[in-house]
Amino acid sequence: MNLKSLALFIFLPLLTNAQAYKLWYKKPAEKWTDALPIGNGRLGAMVYGGVEKDRIQFNEETLWTGEPRNYNHPDAAKYLGKIRQLLQEGKQKEAEQLAEEKFMGTKSNDGKREEWLAEIRQLKGFVGNPAAENFDDSAWKTIKVPTYEGWETVGFEGLDGALWFRTTFDLPENWKGKNLILDLNRVRDQDFTYINGKLIGSTNNTDVRKYVIPAEVLIVGKNSIAIQVINYFDKGGIAGYKDTTRHIGIYPANENGEQRISLVKDWKYFIQNDEPPAVGKYQADYQPFGDLSLDFKGLQNFTNYKRELSLSEAIARTSYTSKGIQFTREYFASEPDQAIVIHLSASQLKSISFDASFSSPHKKYVVRQLDKHTLSLSVAVRNGVLKGESNLLIQAKNGKISTENNKISVENADEVSLYLVAATNFIDYKNTSGNPFAICQQRLANIQKSKLASSQNSTKIKQKHLQEYQQYYNTFSIDFGKDKYENLPTDERIQQFQHHSDPSFAALYVQYGRYLLISSSRLGTHPANLQGIWNDLLTPPWGSKYTTNINAEMNYWPAEVLNLSPMHKSLFKMIEELAKNGKETAKTHYDARGWLVHHNTDIWRGTAPINASNHGIWVSGGGWLSQHLWEHYLFTQDKNFLKNNAYPIMKGAAEFFVDFLVKDPKTGRLISTPANSPENGGLVAGPTMDHQIIRNLFKNCIEASKVLHLDEKFRDTLLTKYKQIAPNQIGKYGQLQEWLEDKDDTTNRHRHVSHLWGVHPGNDITWEESPEIMKAARQSLIYRGDEGTGWSLAWKINFWARFKDGDHAMKMVKMLIRPASGTGGSYVNLFDAHPPFQIDGNFGGSAGIAEMLLQSHTKYIDIFPALPTDLQEGTVKGIKARGGFELDFTWKNGKLTSLKILSKAGEHCYLRYGKKEIDFQTTKGKVYTFNGELK
Repeated sequence: MNLKSLALFIFLPLLTNAQAYKLWYKKPAEKWTDALPIGNGRLGAMVYGGVEKDRIQFNEETLWTGEPRNYNHPDAAKYLGKIRQLLQEGKQKEAEQLAEEKFMGTKSNDGKREEWLAEIRQLKGFVGNPAAENFDDSAWKTIKVPTYEGWETVGFEGLDGALWFRTTFDLPENWKGKNLILDLNRVRDQDFTYINGKLIGSTNNTDVRKYVIPAEVLIVGKNSIAIQVINYFDKGGIAGYKDTTRHIGIYPANENGEQRISLVKDWKYFIQNDEPPAVGKYQADYQPFGDLSLDFKGLQNFTNYKRELSLSEAIARTSYTSKGIQFTREYFASEPDQAIVIHLSASQLKSISFDASFSSPHKKYVVRQLDKHTLSLSVAVRNGVLKGESNLLIQAKNGKISTENNKISVENADEVSLYLVAATNFIDYKNTSGNPFAICQQRLANIQKSKLASSQNSTKIKQKHLQEYQQYYNTFSIDFGKDKYENLPTDERIQQFQHHSDPSFAALYVQYGRYLLISSSRLGTHPANLQGIWNDLLTPPWGSKYTTNINAEMNYWPAEVLNLSPMHKSLFKMIEELAKNGKETAKTHYDARGWLVHHNTDIWRGTAPINASNHGIWVSGGGWLSQHLWEHYLFTQDKNFLKNNAYPIMKGAAEFFVDFLVKDPKTGRLISTPANSPENGGLVAGPTMDHQIIRNLFKNCIEASKVLHLDEKFRDTLLTKYKQIAPNQIGKYGQLQEWLEDKDDTTNRHRHVSHLWGVHPGNDITWEESPEIMKAARQSLIYRGDEGTGWSLAWKINFWARFKDGDHAMKMVKMLIRPASGTGGSYVNLFDAHPPFQIDGNFGGSAGIAEMLLQSHTKYIDIFPALPTDLQEGTVKGIKARGGFELDFTWKNGKLTSLKILSKAGEHCYLRYGKKEIDFQTTKGKVYTFNGELK
């Protein structure tokens, strides 16, 4: 071992020569999950890179539905004892029913649905009856039917209300006198269905629609079908079958339907009313903001097209050649200037001409001209109090700028810079009195105050962007060597990755995860939600909220180990806010001290149980989130953070469980009840995951109180309770039991593997301390199977790494980065596919690859605990380990060749590589070097 006295500021610049990883493509994006993401933590944008028409869809992180309100159910705690009793008696359904009625959180207010529907059914606003056989629908537009994922998928994003659909079919002579079946399968949500003006059926749920058409209603030849579809929120329309080879249609009632008249075609439609009453919701939805469209002139023919995303620069680029001129567009989201910046250049002067315009999926959005260089977009969410403002400033070198019809036109410019800013009236989760227009104006004023020429100003803004971004990105580098696939476009690499060895693509995936975390989670912003900060839908999957029974936490698994500790702080801010609201929930629902959050939260920091009692009553969100506070301390050894930020919140979470845990009359152990093993098995008493989280929380609080020399009495209470919690159990199949009872189904392939939380991200189960439980946990994972949603695959990478099976972990990496399909994988832009898109898999996958290279959740820093055969050589710099250590290492032919360890806190270091173990006291700020023999 060689010791060098090396200051930290000398150590870190070694990382700036990291490999320049890029996503790149030979054609523009066709859909949202092809587009390239940029972001500064607050503003996010998806860049399509079209040549004639470029779309930049953008978000501002505080634009949500809803408003500040009390999410808790008054008097819920009165029913807690009865719910527990029913569960103890084995009456799960009765417990769930009582909890559904008396224990779930409150929804936002419903609108006057009955009054609205009565007017709609009375055909208010219509001349004539659209259900009638001979109604004239010639002026109606057409729509493709069916649309399984809703009419939103065919251009009607944000549409809710009442729509009429009409079409016809020809009845053959040989069907005369027969009853027929009209098979629509599914309609979203309510329908009134007519044949030749006669109502034949109406359904107001998700049941299959197979209506009998009486023979007397039909005529040989042309017959009319009219359907009034009522949709209050989310996906609407005639859905039909998910399997598109199965057609909606008509067939004789006494036949099996194989021979049918298909109704898959263009139908006529008319929007009767698009202002339905509000639908009560437990929590709010993250919203898109708008679209910036750039329409270029004279670029019908082009060659040498390329679009790319440079991870080391956080800059997207589009380039192509037209009429002998090379055109380049650069896009980035500047944190220093709080703007999305687009710079257009060309190899020939006076070559840039285009129109810029705003639009938004929000109804009644307003675009207006502020001056000849500036446009404004104003939006308001449909069900909520938040409003947004976006301003677009265009600066050009030479050429002409003009404004007409709410568009900015640029003609014959040499270079052009566009600056897009956006804000809302959100101040915090209790205050919505902000002035977004004033904020936008101030940000544009800051951009314009430079006295430099426009081209020089854009260069300065770019330099500031790079400096700010790279202070985070350049703290870590990873290189798995070169291979024959690295020159392929990204979409082609995704296609072949599962079945070929492409180590450098795995390294790119790690850095892409880091890029996404930096881009969606800067200091002072909100944490990354289910989709980071990128969302184009008014009703995004799961509301694009924060799902705290794994997904929100998974987003931050890379933060410490991949040297992005500052990004973690946005999550800590949310935890601090949740602890305040969660204190009221703990009292109202459980009559307990401390705080908790159930399985979801939103920008208003709701902490009450939501959705349904069979999965919404999950009490361990506060415990799991507290783990992140402790992990940050372990990695940084920041005692001030532990004392002033982490420990008070951790203690509050522990206080809740001290009051909440009850003795199981069968075993005498303390158990969590009512509870749920996330989204699996319904409402239960004593799920294994809860007990693992609570044990880890108690253990961490005990250790923190020792470090801080605080709360000796509380520490003793936790120690006593810790010993009484129901332990991990091995079941009859050799599996780790998911529940208190031995009732696991070995054929269950559920996406959640919650009872393995103690393996990862916890350390309740390790090879050193509990090898038999570790084997049982591995058996459970084998039973669960490899297949899963995107984030589930990512979690399994981490599990197999902790099981020290690198090749199996690498198999999961390859499944995660396969083309998106009906199961987990990756979209063209490498976004994780649940499907649909959820960003947690990107973060979990990046962390999982790191977990294969280094682990420090036990006493030791383990080098290559699960190195797969595919990763035979490489170099990693800046990877972090618990204890305040930062490591660089290199390997070749699967063997360690060199290692450097920077001690950032002066802690004792326990190091293990294979069967070699050493330990030594370190000095803060010193670097320790080793060869492959740890000498």
